[in-house]
Amino acid sequence: MQNVTRRDVMRHAGSAALLTASGTFARAEGVGEWPTKPIRIISNFAAGGGTDNATRPYLEKVSKILGQQVVLENRGGASGAIGIEAVTKSAPDGYTFLATPSLSLAILPHLRKVSFDVFKDLAPVTMQTDSMMLVAVHPSLPVNSIPELVAYAKANPGKLSWGTAGVGSTGHILCETFKREAGVDILHVPYRGTAEALTDFLAGVVQINGDPPALSHVSSGKAKLLAVVSRARRPDYPDIPRLQEIYPKINVTVWFSIFAPAGTPEPIINKMAAAFNQVSGDEDLRKLLLGFAMVPNAGSPAELKALLRADYDKYGKIIREANIRAE
Repeated sequence: MQNVTRRDVMRHAGSAALLTASGTFARAEGVGEWPTKPIRIISNFAAGGGTDNATRPYLEKVSKILGQQVVLENRGGASGAIGIEAVTKSAPDGYTFLATPSLSLAILPHLRKVSFDVFKDLAPVTMQTDSMMLVAVHPSLPVNSIPELVAYAKANPGKLSWGTAGVGSTGHILCETFKREAGVDILHVPYRGTAEALTDFLAGVVQINGDPPALSHVSSGKAKLLAVVSRARRPDYPDIPRLQEIYPKINVTVWFSIFAPAGTPEPIINKMAAAFNQVSGDEDLRKLLLGFAMVPNAGSPAELKALLRADYDKYGKIIREANIRAE
């Protein structure tokens, strides 16, 4: 809890500094009157997915702050690698940015060879949105808490299955870390995407799901929510614990963020970060994101750089220890 509080203080301090200085960024050397034309943000996944949900709600207000239209362009494929490559090959002039989930930068490079270096070819701009992972079970399972789930799994080794969006997905990482920390034998079942995994979970083919879309089925009784994996408890489920309260070493947080091509002028990066930071405090935005199992999470370029390095190292270790390999 102490780390979260300290980070929150740093985050708000960094955001305040960005907002205070934003009025001077446009006059900084090499920036001129940026922006003078529309800005595109490339999403490295197809339209309608988590990156869209995490990014589009910001764009109208960010456009007003910057005085130019900011549009989202979807370039999905290769687990996000295609969109990232497009950004790394774009001119670092402040008119092309990347919106990406942490999966593509902190996990994907450990699973397969990619054409970019996440630390050399991209410039961190701002943290944007956190997406909540969870532990939900099918209602047919006779458990109502994490301790009960662990006890049931230990009494029935290998009989429970956990469906995820695929090998190396964030859900897979959560599944493997849960198994390790709880000391249980649960079968991992990889699907070709979140939708397929959710369909079989709701049908009872697999008994456990950790992806955000399962949350929308809790109120109808089609899923039982046992824990959330997030920086704070959800206000609409205040009695549901964070998984970290039970297993402190489990910290699988999905974050969405904005990057720019390496070489983009720092004053432009700071001004873009300041705009996103300002919008993140909007209460309507917070309510909208909550419906997607997300929360706004403002931050400075330096904080995003540190977060990427920490998660890159953390997930690399998990992937090696669990011997996770791309299909």
